[in-house]
Amino acid sequence: MEFGITFKGFIEPERARYLVRAAEYAGFSYCWFYDSHILWRDCYAAIAMCMEHTTDMRFGPLVTNPDVRDWSVAASIFGSLAKQSGGRFDLAVGRGDSSMRVMGKKPATLARVAEFIAKTQAMVRGEEVSYGEIPAAVKFPWAVGHEMPSWIAAYGPLALKTAGEHADGVVLQLADPGLCKWFTDQCITAGKAAGKDMSKFRSMAAAPAYFGDKARAIEATKWFPAMVGNHVADIVEKYGADSDQIPKSLTSYIEKRRGYDYSKHGQSDNPFLDFITPDVVENFCVLGEPEDHIAKMHALEDAGVTQFNIYLDSGDEEEIIANYGRHVIPAFR
Repeated sequence: MEFGITFKGFIEPERARYLVRAAEYAGFSYCWFYDSHILWRDCYAAIAMCMEHTTDMRFGPLVTNPDVRDWSVAASIFGSLAKQSGGRFDLAVGRGDSSMRVMGKKPATLARVAEFIAKTQAMVRGEEVSYGEIPAAVKFPWAVGHEMPSWIAAYGPLALKTAGEHADGVVLQLADPGLCKWFTDQCITAGKAAGKDMSKFRSMAAAPAYFGDKARAIEATKWFPAMVGNHVADIVEKYGADSDQIPKSLTSYIEKRRGYDYSKHGQSDNPFLDFITPDVVENFCVLGEPEDHIAKMHALEDAGVTQFNIYLDSGDEEEIIANYGRHVIPAFR
C-alpha cells in the first residue's frame, strides 16, 4: 500500500512546503494537487515548488483534463516537471468536472481523455506527435524519454473500462472497500479483454481521513460525499438510478440531493450538504482512532487498492500526517 496526500490550490506556499516535507518524512510517497485553474491557483507552479523541497515524493494533478490547455503546452509542462525532478511526475486525468463547468462548458468525452493521455505521453517521451487540427507535428528536442505513468478518474462503467484499457491506474474518489473492489475489478477485466498485462495495474482510493471523536470527524468531512454525489448524479442521469451497471450503494444516497455549488467545490461550506447522512460519511471516508484507520486500510488493500490518498481539506493536517507516520504507514511496511 502506498500513501499520498492531496492539496487544493488555496494552501499558502509556506504551509505547502512545510506539510509536504512533513509528509515525506512520515512515509507518504505521493503528493497530488487539484487542477481547477479558476477556483484555485494553478497547480503546476505549486508542484514545481514542492518538488524542490522533497527528494523521493512523486507529484501530479488530481486531476487535469484535456480541454483547458493546448496539448503541446500541457505536455511541455508535464515533461519539464518530470525532467527537473528526476522523473517524479505522474499524470492523472478526468473529464474536467469543476474546471470546465465553472466556465459553463461541458466535460470532455472519454475518448478524448484516452487520446490526451496517449498523445501527451508520446510528446514527453520525445516522439513526433500530431493532434487536433495543428498543421505541423510537435516534437520536443529537449525530451529525455521519460515514461509518464497515467491514471484516469472513474466511477461509471464506460469510464472504468477506459481506465482499464488506456491507463496505468484508476482514481476512485471514495474509500468504501466494497465499491473500490467493484470499480477496480471492472478496470482489470476491461484491460485483460483488451490484451493488457494488468498485473501492475494500480487503484487509488482518494478520500479524507480524520482522527478522534466520530461526530466531530463526520462534521469535518461531510463535504466529501457531496462532492462525490456530484459525479454520481452524472452517472445516474446517464444510466438511470435502477441500472444493474451501477451499485445501489453508490446511487441511493443522492436521492435527496438538491444541487451543487461549483464555487464551493470540495469545501465544507458548500450549501448543498443536507442530504448527507453520517453512515455515508463513514463509508466514504476513513475516520476514528489509528486502529480504525489501519483496519480500513487492510480492507481497502484486500479490495485491490494500491494507494490511499488523503484529501487534506478538513483541518488538523499536521495531526493527520503525524498519526499516519507514527501508526498507520508503519503497519504496511
